[in-house]
Amino acid sequence: MAMIDKLPPLPTFPNSQTDLQTKITAPRNGNFGETFKSFISDVNQMQITESQKEQQFATGQIKDVHEVMAATEEATLSLQMLIEIRNKLVDGYKELTRISV
Repeated sequence: MAMIDKLPPLPTFPNSQTDLQTKITAPRNGNFGETFKSFISDVNQMQITESQKEQQFATGQIKDVHEVMAATEEATLSLQMLIEIRNKLVDGYKELTRISV
């Protein structure tokens, strides 16, 4: 009977589900500006991680294309979400400026 090799462990990303859950349930001591800066920093870190994984895949350090694709999708979705939040904030500001006192 042939021996079956063990599968490698699943990749973990810096902003995995458990990290996000911790951030969601953590007490918020800052204001909206600090929270937004933190979110921008997280998105930036995802972009950096994605770029590093692409470089590692191109140089042969990473063999699993799924790991690279997952990091790429995570970075893309987080950037799209950041852009949508920005758009909603701009729309809200424009609406406030239209209110006459």
